[in-house]
Amino acid sequence: MTSGRSNIATLSVAVAVFAASFSCSALAVDVDAAKALARQNNCFKCHAVEKEKDGPAYKKVAEKYRGKPTAEARLIEHITSGEKAKFPDGHEEDHKIVKTDPPKDMAQIKNLVEWILAQ
Repeated sequence: MTSGRSNIATLSVAVAVFAASFSCSALAVDVDAAKALARQNNCFKCHAVEKEKDGPAYKKVAEKYRGKPTAEARLIEHITSGEKAKFPDGHEEDHKIVKTDPPKDMAQIKNLVEWILAQ
């Protein structure tokens, strides 16, 4: 026979897992919006999802940052600051700043970054 505390602990864990599943789905990436923003900003000129171009494939970016707590903040900084991007031939150029409509819409930028990290 299990104790009341054991049942409460089991129930608490089940409720937490259930709630987490809803919070994750509520934060789901809008793939179409992310791709549209990437197209609008010509991101696919230098990047592809799976294939290396002048910039790394998004799958490679996602692998590099997987499990790192600062991944999202780091990519947001990279695509909004114009910092230098390194190219395969060794030269560097300012990375294009992602533009949104309305300007500086962090929800759109965050959605794009979450999509990249989900690859």
